[in-house]
Amino acid sequence: MEYSILKYFHVLGAVLMGAGLIGVWLADLRSRQHRDLIRFSESIRYIAVFYDGLVVPGALILLFSGTWFTVKYFGGWAFLSIPWLAGMIGLFLFEFIEGNTVTRLYFMKLRRLTSDAIERNKITPELEKERSKLIPSFTHYLDLPMLFLIIALGVLKPNDWTAFTIGSVLAIVVAILFTVFIPKMYPWGNKYD
Repeated sequence: MEYSILKYFHVLGAVLMGAGLIGVWLADLRSRQHRDLIRFSESIRYIAVFYDGLVVPGALILLFSGTWFTVKYFGGWAFLSIPWLAGMIGLFLFEFIEGNTVTRLYFMKLRRLTSDAIERNKITPELEKERSKLIPSFTHYLDLPMLFLIIALGVLKPNDWTAFTIGSVLAIVVAILFTVFIPKMYPWGNKYD
């Protein structure tokens, strides 16, 4: 029974985190479609709601249930000799740290700069500069492909590092493509609305 309960919470954490990341992704796309500060501000606010309401609780549930799983059923540090599990844990830790530093801090700063721009009733140079940053956009666009890779490793359970390597390269390529082409699809720097 304990295994089933742990598995339930682990799947629940993945669903919450996945739903939140999809929400963040869609809210970000929506924010790129508007220069109107009120609409832009609403989209940025939704990003914070999805992060705080779904991504963070889902990640914490995954962290606790995954740690318990690893200690109880996979011999603790013995997970290092299991490619699919070591890959899942490594990618999760990378995403957990990156998501709570680079990506989350970027969107928090964007929200603060948006509030300042609303008070001034104009898009500020600081907001323009922050919106055009590539590294936070790349890490944001890396979140979903990495989550899909983590899920794939957990479902397929490959016995070597091939799937991890190919999946990681594909996730990075997808994130690069999103970073390059999404801003071109929704050129926030152009004055339209």
